[in-house]
Amino acid sequence: MRRTIGIGLLVLLGATARAAADDLDELLHLLGERHHGHVDFVEQHFLALLSRPVESSGELIYDAPDRLEKRTLEPRPENLMLAGDVLSIRRGGHRHVLDLKANPQVLPFVESIRATLAGDRAALERTFRVEFSGNLARWTLLLVPRESQIAATVSQVLIDGSGNHLRHVEIRQRDGDRSLMTLRDHSGP
Repeated sequence: MRRTIGIGLLVLLGATARAAADDLDELLHLLGERHHGHVDFVEQHFLALLSRPVESSGELIYDAPDRLEKRTLEPRPENLMLAGDVLSIRRGGHRHVLDLKANPQVLPFVESIRATLAGDRAALERTFRVEFSGNLARWTLLLVPRESQIAATVSQVLIDGSGNHLRHVEIRQRDGDRSLMTLRDHSGP
């Protein structure tokens, strides 16, 4: 009897894992079909040293396959432009350019969003161990860094959404600090 229950449980767990993998594939396919996205964001940084979160807001623009722009409007204008493996930062009249290959510590912050928006499972799985939960109507991705150098700083990235819309991106760091980006459909021109 115990053996039958054990085998039944293993079959059920295997079927559940296959269903989650199928749902992940379907979600990534759905996300990958979007070639452009434009959302407003509010980002909060919760830092152990501060009693209140540091908040910023602006717009996030995505163009397939690999262009992501984050325009921070408040409290101070800043523009981050990711095109391929190059991140350009414009802040206060100054411009900095980073090659992501030479700065791997930046990778989880940008690749988690960009690869998810692109529906690029291979890119996600190169950088993260990916776990899917929920269903297409309401889903969560748990991304855990694979590289020890990145994992020393970032413990996990949680992304949730519904259908082909991302709603929240939370980056949890090893030191207890975290950031939470809330996304909503862009209402401007």
